Amino acid sequence: MNVLLTALNSKFIHTNLAVRYLKQFAKERGYCCEIAEYTVNQHLPDILDEIYRLRPDVLFLSCYIWNIEMMLELAEEYRRICPDIIIVAGGPEVSYNSEEILQNNPAFNAVLRGEGEAAFTEYLEFLHKKREINCVSSLSYRDETGNILSTPDAPPLDLSLLPFPYEDLSSLSNRILYFETIRGCPFRCSYCLSSIDKSVRFRSLSLVKKELDFFLERKVPQVKFVDRTFNCRREHTLGIWKHILDHDNGVTNFHFEVSADLFDQEELEMIGRMRPGLIQLEIGVQSTNPDTIREIRRKMDLTKLEAAVDRVHEYRNTHQHLDLIAGLPWEGLDSFLQSFDDVYRMEPDQLQLGFLKVLKGSYMASQAGAYGLRYRMTPPYEVLSTRWLSYEDVIRLKAMEEMVEVYYNSGQFSNTLKLLEQEYPSPSELFLDLAAYYEDHGFAGLSHSRMARYEILYGFIKEREERKTGHGQTGEAASDTCLSAFRDRLMEDLYLRENAKSRPSFAMDQGPFKDRIREFFQTEEQERRWLPAYKDHDSRQMANMAHLEAMEDGSFLLFDYKERDPLWKNARTLRFTYEETCAGTERGEYERIKEGQSRTGGRHPGAAGRGVWHRVPLLSGS
Repeated sequence: MNVLLTALNSKFIHTNLAVRYLKQFAKERGYCCEIAEYTVNQHLPDILDEIYRLRPDVLFLSCYIWNIEMMLELAEEYRRICPDIIIVAGGPEVSYNSEEILQNNPAFNAVLRGEGEAAFTEYLEFLHKKREINCVSSLSYRDETGNILSTPDAPPLDLSLLPFPYEDLSSLSNRILYFETIRGCPFRCSYCLSSIDKSVRFRSLSLVKKELDFFLERKVPQVKFVDRTFNCRREHTLGIWKHILDHDNGVTNFHFEVSADLFDQEELEMIGRMRPGLIQLEIGVQSTNPDTIREIRRKMDLTKLEAAVDRVHEYRNTHQHLDLIAGLPWEGLDSFLQSFDDVYRMEPDQLQLGFLKVLKGSYMASQAGAYGLRYRMTPPYEVLSTRWLSYEDVIRLKAMEEMVEVYYNSGQFSNTLKLLEQEYPSPSELFLDLAAYYEDHGFAGLSHSRMARYEILYGFIKEREERKTGHGQTGEAASDTCLSAFRDRLMEDLYLRENAKSRPSFAMDQGPFKDRIREFFQTEEQERRWLPAYKDHDSRQMANMAHLEAMEDGSFLLFDYKERDPLWKNARTLRFTYEETCAGTERGEYERIKEGQSRTGGRHPGAAGRGVWHRVPLLSGS
């Protein structure tokens, strides 16, 4: 019997952990299955064609909030192609209302509810006539007369009985591998389905360590723990972290979802000893409004959380991703913007501005009437409005979310944002203003290149400065001085990631400085002082591989792409000033490069002779 476990992931880089557990669990009990993984971005006819070529007798569909609609269509269409196929659904999106799913979708023969490993194997035993269907646990099914019946739930599984889900990784290169060591969650957050599971179960640390070695020995790029609150048991957390610290291969990154306010001194000190990039943390703040936190039944010490985030930030070795949820009870627009500002000032590496998903079976769904909670009736069941937050507010926050994603979370505009933040009373006002600019100029909802984003941001800054200073002569001079500083920051951000070959329209002409730039690399070829990683390269090669940019403030920025920071992969950056000397005379300080220089190049005094390059602190703190 050919059993095909089918997954539709949200992106190609993702993998489906559930179907791998099902396959391995069944394999240990003598049943063979195959896995077919696709993405929701693929054309359904192409998926149907490939499944048909695999000729399954049983088609098992792994259903989640992001793929359920496509899975329902896939089941219906494949039933037309192969009327006698057995199609079974499983996963969180069909577990709560399994009988309703069967009632509304005749293409399904059955639905497996909740944890599927034991129930799936029992269902295979039924198919091989070793068990009666009513003895399969956690099953909702349609009997021969068309009646829909359900069997009792399977008892919670001992996680140490689960087989390791991965075998051959040859087809999973450069993919995120998901890993599980905990099921359940000690917290009861009203929006989360984990709150329904009353138990918290841990996989044996001895097994976990062996499995971590599998990833480490193969230098897997990233392993993402799906544990809801990874650090809910101190011994478990320290045991895993100590193992990956002691066996670090210099490549693998481990992602953990944590409650930062639970960290103790020893855990924080261990983070401080880790290689930059060894781990990354996802921290759910959700709201800083105490009434909201209380209403959603969440326990969080915001003071401790902020202190832990600050401590980890000081280490400069761990990427921190902080989450907020818009649409929670007792949080209107002003309250949410305050939550945003509070979290933004913690300086996370990424700030995820998400929107409430009202999941079937959650406590939040049961309270929808009391909260005046309106949400989409189709996946992903996202909030439309509440008693405290109007639909118009939601639209504004959606536009703001896009700006945060593009200009903050990308990490490509960090220096410009630091300067721009000083122009606003709060970070949220900055991003709302930027979102309004996109809308007013027809940029919203369109796909823009990286270079276009720089042009748009400069246009936003320029328009704001013009409104602020007016059009008088004094105002124009003040505005140009301010814009000059922003142009420098934008150019710094542009070259941090890559040695860009194209330049934005507002960039200062580098032509008048080509002799000085050439001189810098010629001097570096002789002295080997600032670019140690280029010791085998001559000046021309260095000039092509690194980048030296003349800035409007009179300084020069050197971008070293061979040495990058381990978290954001930004180039090492050095700032220089140039002191000119005359040939045949004693060295003296001549006019600085900014004197007599305009944006379009101006006068170039460097012809008098070779100069001296002085390294100075970075103005932006990058």
